Amino acid sequence: MLGIFDFFSSVNAIVYLIYVLLIAGTVIVVISENRSPIKTIAWLLVLIFVPVAGLIVYYVFGQDTRHMRHISEQKYEQIKGLSFKHLTYNRNVNILPEYANLINLLRNSNLSPVIQGSKVEIITEGSRMFEALLSDMEKAKHHIHIEFFIFRNDQTGKIVREMLMKKAAQGVEVRFIYDNVANWAVPRRFYNEMKKSGVQITSMLKAHFLKFADRLNYRNHRKVVVIDGITAYMGGMNISNNYFTNPNWRDTHLRIQGQGSLGLQASFLIDWYSSGEAFLDDKKYFPETKEYTQNLMQIATGGPYSLYHNLLQATVNIIIGAKKYIYLQTPYFLPTESLFQALQMAALSGVDVRLMVSRKSDSAYVDPAAHSYFQDLLEAGMKIYEIEDKFMHAKTLVADDMISVIGSANLDFRSFETNFEINCYIYDPHIARRNKEIFFHDMDECREIRLEDWLNRSKWKKFFDSVMRLFAPLM
Repeated sequence: MLGIFDFFSSVNAIVYLIYVLLIAGTVIVVISENRSPIKTIAWLLVLIFVPVAGLIVYYVFGQDTRHMRHISEQKYEQIKGLSFKHLTYNRNVNILPEYANLINLLRNSNLSPVIQGSKVEIITEGSRMFEALLSDMEKAKHHIHIEFFIFRNDQTGKIVREMLMKKAAQGVEVRFIYDNVANWAVPRRFYNEMKKSGVQITSMLKAHFLKFADRLNYRNHRKVVVIDGITAYMGGMNISNNYFTNPNWRDTHLRIQGQGSLGLQASFLIDWYSSGEAFLDDKKYFPETKEYTQNLMQIATGGPYSLYHNLLQATVNIIIGAKKYIYLQTPYFLPTESLFQALQMAALSGVDVRLMVSRKSDSAYVDPAAHSYFQDLLEAGMKIYEIEDKFMHAKTLVADDMISVIGSANLDFRSFETNFEINCYIYDPHIARRNKEIFFHDMDECREIRLEDWLNRSKWKKFFDSVMRLFAPLM
């Protein structure tokens, strides 16, 4: 019996030694990646204080594989270049000095051309989005390119799927990209029936067994539709009943006609190729389009392709450049240190800074972490509003009656540093004023958080929020 006991003791000692060495090696890797100190410390806390599970979570969600490009720089620039030939990048566009820094930032960090003349509709009602999308798809003559983070097998999803299958059967080229992990619950037959009808389907970064650890963490959060290269959609809405039929779900999307659709086309074709599909470099996907207005816009993407956190940089650029006001809406507020400091500086400088979030989001662990930032921002003079009876899923920013941002990126670490995201930056006073009107309309359903009330919360609640904040960079 003593021999058996000694044997198991020896085995346990060896296993423990291996585990300690693995932890030590992982800690060295985390430190060597030279991430932000906040994120590094957060991962070190997980590795040290959450035995075994912390190690598994790191290898699944924590590895930084941004340096491993999923598409060559040459192919990326080649697809982007197709859109440049038809956009206003090289034309004499009148760019106001107030826009120049942001425009140059997105040009240099994301190869985002300046696009002139698009007609833009801001959609805030799911019913309007559903009606317009189906109507535009019905009119498609050449192609429909569609990409969504979530595409549910519910009533809404089935109606949109039937339209895609119908158009494919008519000879229209239909290409569909979905996120593999977000749609795991969707049965395989849902996609197989689409394929049989002629719809071409793929998913980005398929998280199969051999690539599970380095791909599960990078999700394709974009929502893009391009129809014949002349009409396009982007924003916060996915394809599911929640977005189109739930009255308690508040979201914002864009319908774009004209040259702006070509910026979205470039993004889609890059994603299509990076998913392992054919490289589509035909000019027929970038037709000449009508100029409806004089507005300017840029379509910018963020994610593992980019050398920079360009959507974060653009947000900070707008905030520190604002002179009068900045109004933001987001479902998840977990600001990076640079974003947090920029909001504080703007508020302390006398800029009217307002943030709108949900009283209760769909993520129980994100809310307390978000609350931990409120006190410092309120003390700096920022105003925070909670929409009472709806889930605020819109991702918008408007500043100084000049710049509007609408897209898929939340104000959190994941959107700015990890996910595939896409935002539209619109340089137009009329659209900015419309965006501001929507913000004030939503304020009618909100409760303003007062500093004195916030300070009177229980000490236990404050402490719990602070603990959850430690893990904000990982959420």
